[in-house]
Amino acid sequence: MRGLPPVARAYILCALAGAVVCVLPAVLGPATAWVPLVLLAGLYLACEVVRGCPVTGRKVPEGIGSFFPVVLAGVFLLPPAAAALAAVPGALAAPVTSPPAGVRRLWHAAQQAIAAWAAGRAYGALGGPGADFPYAALPAAAGATVFCLVLTALEGGVLATAERRPAALAWRGLLTRSLVPHCVHGLAGLMMAVMWRSSYGPPAALLVLLPMYLSCWIFAQAHRERAAHRATIRALVHAVDIKDRYTRGHSERVGQASAMIARELGMAEDRLEVVRIAGILHDVGKLGVPTRLLRKDGPLTPEERRAIELHPEYGHEMVRGIDFLGEARSAILHHHERVDGSGYPYGLTGDQIPVPAKVVAVADAFDAMTSTRSYSRARPVPVALAELERCAGTQFEPAMVRALVTAVRRDGWHPVVTSDEDLQVIAAAAADPRGALPGMPAQSGEASARTGGGRT
Repeated sequence: MRGLPPVARAYILCALAGAVVCVLPAVLGPATAWVPLVLLAGLYLACEVVRGCPVTGRKVPEGIGSFFPVVLAGVFLLPPAAAALAAVPGALAAPVTSPPAGVRRLWHAAQQAIAAWAAGRAYGALGGPGADFPYAALPAAAGATVFCLVLTALEGGVLATAERRPAALAWRGLLTRSLVPHCVHGLAGLMMAVMWRSSYGPPAALLVLLPMYLSCWIFAQAHRERAAHRATIRALVHAVDIKDRYTRGHSERVGQASAMIARELGMAEDRLEVVRIAGILHDVGKLGVPTRLLRKDGPLTPEERRAIELHPEYGHEMVRGIDFLGEARSAILHHHERVDGSGYPYGLTGDQIPVPAKVVAVADAFDAMTSTRSYSRARPVPVALAELERCAGTQFEPAMVRALVTAVRRDGWHPVVTSDEDLQVIAAAAADPRGALPGMPAQSGEASARTGGGRT
């Protein structure tokens, strides 16, 4: 724990102390039912060991609680302290992919023990232990909900303390992503408990695990596929950033601005993600452009400009075979088209240009205008927005411009900063109440002039 911030160490130690308090009555209590406790603890431990070495030979990614049904079955079968103790061995054996492994395992054990204890208390308070199915369904749903709430509350706290995330971001999305899966786990746990108490006994409860394992294995496969997609995107963006050091971080910021536009337009989450990926990968074709042109200081010759203007086609060819990109491929090819037909590579007009390409075109120009390059200096955000509005209808689709202007004026522009130059630009803009950079005159001219004639 030495590498953790002091506040994170204190937070984890408090959680460990809380877990000890939760399990202590079961350890010291003379009336503890050790047989079902040991059976459930061993079952959860075996499930986690199997989960770490599935049939495919690849480990399930950390953080996927595949066998929480066993923990929740313990909540419905055992007293709260015993349920908390039954969760500890499996939590300690859960797959861990990042260091420090020991601290992470202790954290998982404390987190699950506290959550199981709280869920058991909620289940008991609503009369669950004395109720038969289906009357135990409501207390079980309450127990599963409390289990989810405690897990996500503790998880957000460790993200805020260990990774120094802002409090508003540490818990964002944790509950919405976890509530439905935990309710499904709770239903499976209740079915295990019902079958455990039936005349067939504990062996019958094992029948619930098979479909749960299969569903979790499928979920893990989808998780791996998404991770592979993200790794592919990161590798391509990193290669572009290495080749064109003057636009380092540009791809991430264009993806961020593209997502803002898509969200303002009311796009569904799956399409919003496609647009965000399109923004991130829009300049991947620069890998086919000579490095000396990308790093050239000063204006380009007509021949050099034509060479750089091939990058959308290069990019489209590079990603043609990556099926998961979907509409993002058309945005990579057409993000330099203009609605008046004066863009490239094909001079498309109006509705001929794909919607994702129109979104990325606005996001690309916005970041180009608000970033410092070797051939141009950054403009303040208000000036860039005004320039986009001036060029709406000729260079850009007006609806996309309106969406970005509305989103930025309401929420502000907080880009992902990866270069020291951009840090200085943003800090200077924030220090000037008028929105202009000290010592830098306001600039005029079409937004297309800020994109370096195809350099972005």
